[in-house]
Amino acid sequence: MSFLSTALDRVKPSATIAVSDKARQLKAEGRNVIGLGAGEPDFDTPANIKLAAIHAIEAGKTKYTAVDGIPELKEAIIAKFQRENGLTYKPNQIIVGTGGKQVLYNALMATINPGDEVVIPAPYWVSYPEMVALAGGESVPVICTAEHGFKLQPDALEKAITPKTKWIILNSPSNPTGAAYSHAELKALTDVLVKHPHVWVMTDDMYEHLVYDDFTFATPAQVEPKLFDRTLTVNGVSKAYCMTGWRIGYAGGPAQLIKAMATIQSQSTSNPSSISQWAAVEALNGPQEFIAENNKVFKERRDLVVSMLNQAAGIDCPRPEGAFYVYPSCAGTIGKTTPSGKKLENDEDFVTELLEAEGVAVVQGSAFGLGPAFRISYATRTADLEDACNRIQRFCGSLR
Repeated sequence: MSFLSTALDRVKPSATIAVSDKARQLKAEGRNVIGLGAGEPDFDTPANIKLAAIHAIEAGKTKYTAVDGIPELKEAIIAKFQRENGLTYKPNQIIVGTGGKQVLYNALMATINPGDEVVIPAPYWVSYPEMVALAGGESVPVICTAEHGFKLQPDALEKAITPKTKWIILNSPSNPTGAAYSHAELKALTDVLVKHPHVWVMTDDMYEHLVYDDFTFATPAQVEPKLFDRTLTVNGVSKAYCMTGWRIGYAGGPAQLIKAMATIQSQSTSNPSSISQWAAVEALNGPQEFIAENNKVFKERRDLVVSMLNQAAGIDCPRPEGAFYVYPSCAGTIGKTTPSGKKLENDEDFVTELLEAEGVAVVQGSAFGLGPAFRISYATRTADLEDACNRIQRFCGSLR
C-alpha cells in the first residue's frame, strides 16, 4: 500500500520547471546552455520598489498581516482596477495571495466538486489542468489553432459548455502563445457566456501590460458588465513589475468567493510576505513609465526571434500580440533524422535533441496541450536570443 496520496496520480510535474532544472544541471556540468524555458523578465525590479521593501523592513513591518492582504495593498489594487480596467471593487472583494498561482489554486479549491468541468482553451499554461485535477475537477481542453491566432472561437466555446461546466479559464495575453484577445474577440465570447449563467469566468491577466503594436488590453468583466458578479479577475506584479520572486498575486471578485478563497488560504499559507506586500503597494501606486521602456526591448526581441525562427527549416513562427513568448510549430521537422541517427517522432523528441545537440532549452508544445510545437521565452538577453536562434537554425538545417 502506497504511503503517498492518490491525488498525486492526477497531476504531472511542471514541464516548464523541468526544462529549467535540466538546463541548470547541464550548465553545472560545464555545458554552454541557453535556457529559454522560464517565463521571467531578465530586467531587475525597479529601484523604488526595492526601496519600499527596505523601508518596510526598517520600519518593522515584518509581522503577520491579515490573511488576505494588508489594507494599503487592497486599496492600491482597487485603485488599479478602477484606473486601468474600469472595474469597481470594495476591500471585501479583493484577495492577495503568494503569487497569481496561489490565487487561481485557491479559487478552484474553494469551488470545485467532483465531476465539475472547467473549460480551458489550449494551448494553456501547464498549471491550469493540474490545479483543476488536484481540486477534483475535470478539465475540458478546447483546441485553438494557429489559423485562429491560438484564440478560442465562440462556437467552440458554446460546444464545450455542458450542465457540469463550472468555470472557463481565459488567459490574455497568453502563456504559452502570447496571443491576446481584442475587445471585439472578448465580446464574442462573453456573448456566449451571458447565455450560460451557471458558468463562472476566471481570467488570468498576469501579462496585461506586456502588449505590442498598439494593441489595447481588455478584460471580460470590463467588456461585459453582466458577467461582473461571476468573474474572478486575477492579476499580479510578477511580470510587468519584474517581481517574480516576490510572489504577489491578487484578484477581484464576488465577496462570497473571495471569502471562501481566504478561508482556504488561512489554513494553508496564511498571509503573503509582509515585505513583498509593501513593495507591491509601491509597484502599483508608484511610477509606471519603466513598463513602456521594458516593452520596447521585449518588442525588439519578439521581432528578432520571429524573424530568425521563420528562417529555420521546418519551423513556422506566428507573431504574437503580447506576453514574452513565441509558440512556433515544428511540424516541418517531424519524421526527419538528426545527425546522431535519432528520428524525431514528436515535439518532445525535437526539444530533447535540440538541447543535446545545441544546448538550447525550450519547452515542448505537447506540455501546453497543442503540438508539434515549442515555446520560447524571449525574456532574456538579446545576444543570447540571437545565439539561440542561430543554433536552432543550425539544428534544423542538420536534419535529414
